[in-house]
Amino acid sequence: MGTPRRWIFALVGLAAVAALVLKPGLPASVTQDTRSVYDLIESLDSGAVVMISFDHEASSLPEVGPLGAAIVDHCFRRGIGIIGLALFSEGTAAGYELLGRRASVFGRSYGSGWIYLGFRPQYTSAILGMGENIGDVFNLDYEGHAVTATALGSRVHSYNDIALVVSVADGSMPTYWVEYAQARYQVKIVAALTSVMVTSYLPYYESKQLAGIVAGLRGAAEYEQLLGHPAAGCRGMDAQSAIHALIAILIIAGNVQGWRIRRSRGHGEA
Repeated sequence: MGTPRRWIFALVGLAAVAALVLKPGLPASVTQDTRSVYDLIESLDSGAVVMISFDHEASSLPEVGPLGAAIVDHCFRRGIGIIGLALFSEGTAAGYELLGRRASVFGRSYGSGWIYLGFRPQYTSAILGMGENIGDVFNLDYEGHAVTATALGSRVHSYNDIALVVSVADGSMPTYWVEYAQARYQVKIVAALTSVMVTSYLPYYESKQLAGIVAGLRGAAEYEQLLGHPAAGCRGMDAQSAIHALIAILIIAGNVQGWRIRRSRGHGEA
């Protein structure tokens, strides 16, 4: 009789919990794609402004949350100002909470170190409009302040004042950033994606329409390694690696058991 599935699920759960508690810190090589995004942000002048758009649904947070946090940490650590917004309604609160939480760690004040514009529907119009005047699209920020009344908002009027746009996405939104912001206004775009979306955006990256791609939980773990600060991405990859190792062991054990059963039956027939 085979092993009840509940025991397999229990073993998977135990493997994940053990990895999260023990924090083995399994080493992983850093891909060139992740390093190129890190180097791009590292090359920006202190005091530059990066726009980060949280273009994802809540269901993708376990994967894109650590990725967005790593990029936010890098910007704050270098003194780069962040203008946050969301072009998916579900990403609005998640983006604001993430920026506020990480800003408190780095001592970045709202209004001078970062601002959050909030959500706008009709993303095509929003992306195009910000190329002309950000204040026309977002006259008030997420907290109800006039954007131009904040220290950061008063010196950023359009993409001409933005060094980089990062779309933290789980779908097609980076395509619109490329087509309507990069193609028309020549602003640099980085896509921080779920892993399954990478192949869809490689043509944009290879044609230089995207300045960089960093993807998934592995991308977050790699970025954290470059920052020298392992966090949720590394912990998630440890748990994922432990589960993969367990599955491999179970497959091997199942094949050995199957071979033993076939062998015993062969001897019985003889």
